[in-house]
Amino acid sequence: MKILLLGSGGREHALAWKMVQSPKCTSLFVAPGNAGTASIATNAAVNPNDFNAVKDFVLAQNIGMVVVGPEDPLVNGIYDFFKNDAQLANIPVIGPSEHGAQLEGSKEFAKKFLVKNNIPTAAYDSFTKDTVAEGCKFLATLQPPYVLKADGLAAGKGVLIIQDLQEAQQELRNMLVDAKFGDASAKVVIEEFLDGIELSCFVLTDGKSYKILPTAKDYKRIGEGDTGLNTGGMGAVSPVPFADDAFMQKIEERIVKPTIQGLQNDGIAYKGFVFIGLIKVGDDPFVIEYNVRMGDPETEVVLPRLKSDIVTLFEALANQTLSKTTLEIDNRTAATIMLVSGGYPEGYEKGKVITGLDTITDSIVFHAGTKQNNDGAVVTNGGRVLAVTSYGNSWDEAIKKSYQNIEKLHFDKMYCRKDIGFDL
Repeated sequence: MKILLLGSGGREHALAWKMVQSPKCTSLFVAPGNAGTASIATNAAVNPNDFNAVKDFVLAQNIGMVVVGPEDPLVNGIYDFFKNDAQLANIPVIGPSEHGAQLEGSKEFAKKFLVKNNIPTAAYDSFTKDTVAEGCKFLATLQPPYVLKADGLAAGKGVLIIQDLQEAQQELRNMLVDAKFGDASAKVVIEEFLDGIELSCFVLTDGKSYKILPTAKDYKRIGEGDTGLNTGGMGAVSPVPFADDAFMQKIEERIVKPTIQGLQNDGIAYKGFVFIGLIKVGDDPFVIEYNVRMGDPETEVVLPRLKSDIVTLFEALANQTLSKTTLEIDNRTAATIMLVSGGYPEGYEKGKVITGLDTITDSIVFHAGTKQNNDGAVVTNGGRVLAVTSYGNSWDEAIKKSYQNIEKLHFDKMYCRKDIGFDL
């Protein structure tokens, strides 16, 4: 089967790496891809959000399945676009419908879904430009720190956690009145702050049944000790040490089951990944957010631990036969460290030549923001550039192996956090 994978980041390189291992994948195209996907698949200059261009490519190449990496095409309705087109309707799209993608596309939609299905989450309210004064009053009723979330997609940067009330009220005005995050913050959700330790739970669902993938914990802040600005993620580990069997049972019973049941109750078509961002408060899990695709860089530690054929799993999603499949997981731990451009997550330069890629042993290098220049050299093409993933019999071993291989890599102004896993 010919497969088209949409996206260009580290998540997509990890998905591509896993998919080409399947005997069912005869050829893989990645649109638009990066220098890493180009080495194992065929990159295609197609914009994932230009659905007509995607359609033309799918028909021209006789594609048998489309796997959607990032959230934007899902929120924009690519699943429905295929289902409603006579020429495309029989081609499976791995990802939820536009309705289902609202779990990530709208923070307010997600909170209402959580409350309706009695899934544990923080107390909240939502506000618009017209109700900014009420929002400021609501903030005054809460204890610090204050959590402000842009309702729409803001590339992982739309959440602010602020200690000072006046500053929180000013930021609320910045988001609603001054459109700090553009249309994404036309509505803002204010949440009660939950104090605990975060983790990510990944679920595959065909809309009826589900499989829980390995847990992961990522590190969002740019600075060591989890300080500084939020990023798309500076590293991740899997599994999460504090997610023991008893805690995982709570996650499954209180969160995963009612989530899948809630999708069914609302008649929401959903064949894909559910990323559940959780926080452990005491001994109990609470939902911080949903994403409707795999996380990045968590994909780079979760998929290497998946022994099962991922294309077989994707076929089971499309056919709603997931309950008949088995999930095999590698018992080893995995750790991934992100290498980023100097200045990220603020201003940074592109086009820096990357050296040392051919010297890596005993680790997997997943490309995120890379491309090949006219001379054929691999150069930086984004803020987050490479993810170095290693296996180990312990977290320490996996993390150490990744850092040892990072020593062999270089590009101008390369930066990574030296403390991934510091809190384990």
